[in-house]
Amino acid sequence: MAKKKHYVVWKGVIPGIYSTWDECKAQVFGYESAQYKSFSSFEEAKKAFSDNPWKHLKSKKAQTNTSTDLSTNEIIYESIAVDAACSGNPGLLEYRGVYVADNTEIFHIGPLEEGTNNIGEFLALVHALALLCKKNKNLPIYSDSMNAIKWVVNKKCNTKLKKTDKNINIFDMISRAEKWLESNSYSNKILKWETKKWGEIPADFGRK
Repeated sequence: MAKKKHYVVWKGVIPGIYSTWDECKAQVFGYESAQYKSFSSFEEAKKAFSDNPWKHLKSKKAQTNTSTDLSTNEIIYESIAVDAACSGNPGLLEYRGVYVADNTEIFHIGPLEEGTNNIGEFLALVHALALLCKKNKNLPIYSDSMNAIKWVVNKKCNTKLKKTDKNINIFDMISRAEKWLESNSYSNKILKWETKKWGEIPADFGRK
């Protein structure tokens, strides 16, 4: 059995000591210049947390996170890209995922009434994660939405949209997506698509 690790977050959403990687990741993922590192015991982590972080971050095992850590210098073509489109806010919502190497559409959901683009981006990411998990594939997933990426990391769709009779199906999908994130773990990397460098994400609907 792998030895339990403890994670120190010196700089992140809420600095502290965390007992699981998921808890740590929620504090540092997407947080610019986050500072964090794993330790093999709680006592080590406790001592390190009270120290100057750079005493520990000099190590090769040290982990720091900047905005570019969510991306790569070159496109990984063996990957999935997801995107959403919404006609209005709220409006008719669609989302889809494509295989980046050849632009093959893997899934396409919608249109759904009274949704938002952020919700679609969130649902698309979870859809891709669940699909890859089911197929036991470790492909990375690209999204051009930092909001959606953070929502997935935090396992919560932080939308301000109000539930109505028209969009009840969307809220049911959100609930199922959040439950999936709570009940499953994954090793797929979620990467930020760099639109300024690479152009529109391959899953883009082309309606801008």
